[in-house]
Amino acid sequence: QVQLVESGGGLVQAGGSLRLSCAASGRTYIMGWFRQVPGKEREFVAAISWSPDNTLYTDAVKGRFSISRNSAKNTVYLQMNSLKPEDTAVYYCAAKSRGLPLNKVLAQYDYWGRGTQVTVSS
Repeated sequence: QVQLVESGGGLVQAGGSLRLSCAASGRTYIMGWFRQVPGKEREFVAAISWSPDNTLYTDAVKGRFSISRNSAKNTVYLQMNSLKPEDTAVYYCAAKSRGLPLNKVLAQYDYWGRGTQVTVSS
């Protein structure tokens, strides 16, 4: 079984930065981040594969967010810069436990963390 633990959420002013971390206890093939606000569906943010080292981002965060990994620690990070109020959401770490492609398909992510709140004030 894979367990995911997120950390790093908090309150930040617009234009500021936060870095989220997600530590996985088991083997994962792809790790990523989704976010959700009340009344909206959970949406894809970013994902990264171990080998090859590829990344994928939603258009809304390109140029501002950066996903990275530490393979030895089986940990993924989401560096969030130039934060906007619209980035406010609960951010969920997610992982694929099988050799599925790097994509934005929520249903293909097998494991989920409990979420961490990110609030960006104007």
